[in-house]
Amino acid sequence: MFYEYKGIQPVVDKSAFIHPQAAVTGHVIIGKHVYIGPGAALRGDWGKIIIHDGCNVQENCTIHMFPGVTVILKEGSHIGHGAIIHGATIGKNCLVGMNAVIMDNVQLGDESIVGALTIIKEEEIIPARSLVVGNPGKIIKQVSDEMLAWKTEGTRLYQQLAGEMHNNWKATEPLEHLPNDRTQEDDPYKPWKQRR
Repeated sequence: MFYEYKGIQPVVDKSAFIHPQAAVTGHVIIGKHVYIGPGAALRGDWGKIIIHDGCNVQENCTIHMFPGVTVILKEGSHIGHGAIIHGATIGKNCLVGMNAVIMDNVQLGDESIVGALTIIKEEEIIPARSLVVGNPGKIIKQVSDEMLAWKTEGTRLYQQLAGEMHNNWKATEPLEHLPNDRTQEDDPYKPWKQRR
């Protein structure tokens, strides 16, 4: 759902897919081929949220800020299930793992990876291609080319998903039984390791 706040409406590129169970409020700008999952809350009430092309914000994420702050997700940012971004800037082609928390005025450098459940405290400046884990988050090594290729492929799936949702998604009622032409083993996707 989209909500106006103090006369400011969200702006969303037509190629983006915003699940109707996400809540997008106020001064939020969403670019091309962005995927926003159900349960995500993007609150542009006290400040602004800019989500650049090719990003994804998965289920139950929260993006918010203190008054007067702009949150930026640069191109290809990948925000995992349940993560919180509060007043931070996420660099290009970064991965923020599931249930991670990125606090106020953090600058996450391009092509960095933040592990699941990591907390990056306020004002931290993380250099490009850093792997950050723990509570509080610590840089443990540089992101390798192989890790970055894996991350980029995962983000590409979400960029494709935005378009696929426009073409193939609709509300429905569940079936009581599997149809005769479908089995429990049917799966249109190759396993992750076979895709790489």
